[in-house]
Order: sequence, then C-alpha cells, then structure tokens
Amino acid sequence: MSLPIGKLPPGLLAQILARAPAPDPRVLVRAGVGLDCAVVETPGSDTLLVFKSDPITFATDEIGWYLVHVNANDLATTGATPRWLLVTLLLPASGATPDLVEQINAQVWRACEALGIAVIGGHTEVTAGLERPILAGTLIG
Repeated sequence: MSLPIGKLPPGLLAQILARAPAPDPRVLVRAGVGLDCAVVETPGSDTLLVFKSDPITFATDEIGWYLVHVNANDLATTGATPRWLLVTLLLPASGATPDLVEQINAQVWRACEALGIAVIGGHTEVTAGLERPILAGTLIG
C-alpha cells in the first residue's frame, strides 16, 4: 500500500509514535498525534523549553518566510516566545544556484529579524531526487 502525498494517516502516526523512546522525565510534552511541539524542563531551573520542527514542501515563492512563520506560529500557540532557529535547506541538483541560496536565506533572515529570532545553525546541501527546494526548521523558545 502506497501512502498518499501529505501527512500520515493519524492511526498510522499514532502506532509509530507509541514506540518512540522518551526515557527522560524532563520531557513534559512529547511526540503525539496533533501535538506540534515538545516541552522540556531545563535542569535546575523553572524554565521550560519548547521545540518545534516543520518542513516547507508546498511553497517555492517565499519559502523562507513560510518556514519561519509556520514554525513560529505553532510554537507561539503553546505560549512560548520563538527564540532560536536551526535551518536545513535541501536544493535540487537541477536549478540550484548561488543566487537561489542567497534568495532563500535572505527570506529566512528577514522573517527572523521581524520576529526577533536568532538563526543558530543548520545545514545546506544540493541533493539528488528533489524537484524543488525543501526547507526545514527547528525552532526553540
């Protein structure tokens, strides 16, 4: 059985996530169907960190803006303030140019500056098997 394009069926996702290890008691909210963020206690503090990760696969124009705002919106729904972003940019072997890399990163930088988010790391590569750029981010707040 082939899966359709889009999110996994909730039942299948629930089965998979039920087997995910989470031995750390500081994990207050872990992976689950419909749960977009994880919440973790920080040692020796009352501070909670909220983690959010999402790819942007549907857009080509303004993909960087969407990456920041989709992740920031989901994180903000928990009451957390978006602070730190890790970005992964995968580019198709055909059509990847230095200008495209600059354009996508400029979109990310502008969106982050507008929301007060620091880009703290990530990964960029050109890879086979893609038709268009894929951008993924992990946002922490």
